[in-house]
Amino acid sequence: MALMDFIRKQFIDVIHWTEEGDGVLAMRYPMRDFEIQYGAQLTVRESQIAVFVNEGQIADVFEPGQYRLTTRTLPVLTYLKNWDKLFESPFKSDVYFFSTRLQLDCKWGTPNPITIRDKDFGMVRMRAFGIYSYKLADARKFHREISGTREQYTVTDLDGQLRNLVISSMTDLFGESGVPFIDMAANQDELSRTLKDKLEAVFDRYGLALDSFVVQNVSLPEELQKILDTRIGMNMIGDLGRYTQYQVANSIPLAAQNEGGIAGLGAGLGAGLGIGQTMTTTVAQALQTGANPPVTAPALTPDSAGSADAVVATLEKLHALVTKGILSQAEFDAKKAELLARLQ
Repeated sequence: MALMDFIRKQFIDVIHWTEEGDGVLAMRYPMRDFEIQYGAQLTVRESQIAVFVNEGQIADVFEPGQYRLTTRTLPVLTYLKNWDKLFESPFKSDVYFFSTRLQLDCKWGTPNPITIRDKDFGMVRMRAFGIYSYKLADARKFHREISGTREQYTVTDLDGQLRNLVISSMTDLFGESGVPFIDMAANQDELSRTLKDKLEAVFDRYGLALDSFVVQNVSLPEELQKILDTRIGMNMIGDLGRYTQYQVANSIPLAAQNEGGIAGLGAGLGAGLGIGQTMTTTVAQALQTGANPPVTAPALTPDSAGSADAVVATLEKLHALVTKGILSQAEFDAKKAELLARLQ
C-alpha cells in the first residue's frame, strides 16, 4: 500500500502561475504532452482566474483558491476513462491563467484630427488625448473573443484595438451631442464621464471592465487655434475705451513724481480718451459689417484738449498739496476720480 501511495504521488502535478512582470492578460500553462494527473493541485492566486478547456470547450472556471482536481472539483473527469493499474488516468486539457489586476496608465489619443460639425465654428478638426484603466472581468468572454489558444496575450496586443474603439466612440459621441468645442474644452470632467458611460458596454463585450477614463486635453490644430485666439482678442476690444481711461488715470501719479512730467500729460490724456472712444466705435462697426475699415487717427477738438489740460493742471496743484501734507491721499484720490468723471 505504501508503494502504491508512492507511485500515486509521482503522478500528482502542482499547477500555478506567478506573473514575472506587468502587462500579461492571459497565459496558457505549459505542460508536457498537455497531460494533467488526476488529483493534481491547482492554485489560483488573488488577482487571477484559471480556465480549463477540454477538447476545445471551456470545462470550468476557477476563482482564487486551492483545488484538488478530481471528479468533484472538475465534473468533466467523470467522462474520461481510467487506467486499469489501480490508479486514475491522466487527462488531456488546456489550463489558461488570466490576470484580473487593474491595467493602469493606458494612453489614448487621436493620431489624426477628428472632423466634427461645430455650431460656433462650422466644420472643424479636433484633437484629444488622455488615459484610462481597465481590468479583465469575464475570463470566458475574453478567452472566446480575444485571447483564444495563444500561449500568451498581453496588454500591448490589445492596446491598438482598445484605442481604436475609444476614438470611434468619441467621434460618434461628438457627432450626436452637438456640444460646441468651447464647451468641450471647458468641461473635460463631464466629457470624461460621458465617454466612460458610452465605452463601458464596448469593453464589456470583450470581458473587460472599464475602471476609469480621463480626457486630459481637447484642442484644435494650430491654424484653427490661431483663428480662435484672434476671435477671443476681438471680443475683448469691446471695452477698449474704459481700458484706455484706466491706463491714463493710473499714469497720472507716476508722471507727477517727475518734474514737468504731469504738465506734458494733458494732450496725451485728451488723445487717449478720444482714441479709445473712436477705436471702440470703429471696431464695433467692423464686427457688425464684416468689413475691414481704414485706420485713421482721431482728430482732437480744442475743447477736449483744453478740458484735459484744465484737469491735469488742477490735479498737479492737488498733488502738490498732498506732498506738503495739507491734503490727504484719500482726499486727492476722491478729487481725481471726480475730475476724470467729467471727461467721460
